[in-house]
Amino acid sequence: MSETSESPQSPQPGPPSPERVAADLSAVVGRLLRRLRSSSAESLLTPSQRSVLARLEDGGPATTAALARAELVRPQSMRLTLGALESQGFVTRAPDPRDGRKSVVSATEAGSATLAAVRAAKRSWLAEAIAAELDGAERRTLDEAVELIGRLVDR
Repeated sequence: MSETSESPQSPQPGPPSPERVAADLSAVVGRLLRRLRSSSAESLLTPSQRSVLARLEDGGPATTAALARAELVRPQSMRLTLGALESQGFVTRAPDPRDGRKSVVSATEAGSATLAAVRAAKRSWLAEAIAAELDGAERRTLDEAVELIGRLVDR
């Protein structure tokens, strides 16, 4: 036997490093998010408008300042985003019941319907891609990975 031949029972490599998995996962999630955004490109919403509308839909009415803090943007930037949403009829403003000097922004029925359509387009694209590309065992593996990723996010 030559010294360069491999033994039939070469050791299996150890688990991947957390750093490598983190880099790979981050890259794939970024690509997935870009692809999901493009699946609803016909939408009238920019990514920041979608994010604010989703926050209002999921969390209820909020002030401009509270939305700016939650979205990690300056209040001036939030006012521009809200102005665009308001001009499309997707949000409405009302006086803050606790402080009449402020206003509270809420999603309108049209805003909620638009957001639901955007979300449905994303889910539809992803469900079609999963059905076309993955067999049953791969879908189970992906389902398990979703649970693991959820655990990391909720940490």
